[in-house]
Amino acid sequence: MDSSQLYNGMDSIIESLKVTAPQPSDIIALNNQERELINRFFENMRVYSPETMVGVAARIMDLERLSVSISRYPSMYEQTSFSGQERSIQTLLDTLCTLNEGGKLLYLPTKAILGQGFLVAKFHAFSAITKVAKNSFFPEQNVKELYEATVNVMFTLMAEDVYMSLLDDPNLRDDVRHDVAESLADLWEHRLDPHASRVAPVLDAVWSTRDKIIPNFGTMIGTSELLLLSIELDDTWNKFISERISIPDVASSMEEFLFGLSYEDISLIREELKNRRNTAVGREDVEGILGHKTEIKTTEDPRIFYQAYTKRRNNASARKRLGVKGPWKTLEDHYMQFIFEKNREQKK
Repeated sequence: MDSSQLYNGMDSIIESLKVTAPQPSDIIALNNQERELINRFFENMRVYSPETMVGVAARIMDLERLSVSISRYPSMYEQTSFSGQERSIQTLLDTLCTLNEGGKLLYLPTKAILGQGFLVAKFHAFSAITKVAKNSFFPEQNVKELYEATVNVMFTLMAEDVYMSLLDDPNLRDDVRHDVAESLADLWEHRLDPHASRVAPVLDAVWSTRDKIIPNFGTMIGTSELLLLSIELDDTWNKFISERISIPDVASSMEEFLFGLSYEDISLIREELKNRRNTAVGREDVEGILGHKTEIKTTEDPRIFYQAYTKRRNNASARKRLGVKGPWKTLEDHYMQFIFEKNREQKK
């Protein structure tokens, strides 16, 4: 292919991304902001590396095709009757609100299961695009915006996990449970989530700040770290801290987040401090006390955030199942629940 053919090919690819307005039940492959970022990326790569631009465009078109294929499955809001069984948004919400933990998979709509794979594919695409932009010396602001878009995709994926976790909480208020189920159904319908878009900048800022301060373990109380985390974050986060940090489960989940250690590891270190009659422990002593390496990582890779959340969530679920001490929810679960409860109060 000569250069003129290549440029003509790029123009046709860019034009193909200008899709028509989505149908009400469609999965949204790219929202307006994401589409603008991708088109800007193409314009920059047109000069820097046309071959790379064509390869990235092919991946974006794969996402478009995947979203169209998944959207052909029944909508969450479609009302049907099959073999005498009614199916509607209400029956879906009832199922989500009543099913026990661990028994949901085969009850979930096909569109919901396939849509999760779509989000993973979208995350990989935006992650790759961000790396290309960074390595191609794009303006810092452009790279930052692409990174933020990647983080938003990751938080949308994580929001689904958080919603499922909240629905497994038998103590969740019925009105809040219904709101969570509605948000989950809407996320499945379009693979967009307004709550995730609201939470993502805050938790990403908390994560970034936590990475920068790197807890010194000190007395293991974490007060100084908590104060540093709260500086310059939004009002919702500060209200959450001021209203909920006195709740033991919230405080414990915050410590796990801050120190990058499990509740059990933190308890072991505190016990060692007590036995040694020390008021602090050096960072170099922590791994010796625990007998294994700690997993505090300073990285901008959103996958590390998701990995850390998943580990804390699995630990919390195990404690709840066994009825043992320690947080039964993650910090992310508590924070999202707080937002739902505040939204419900505003409605009233």
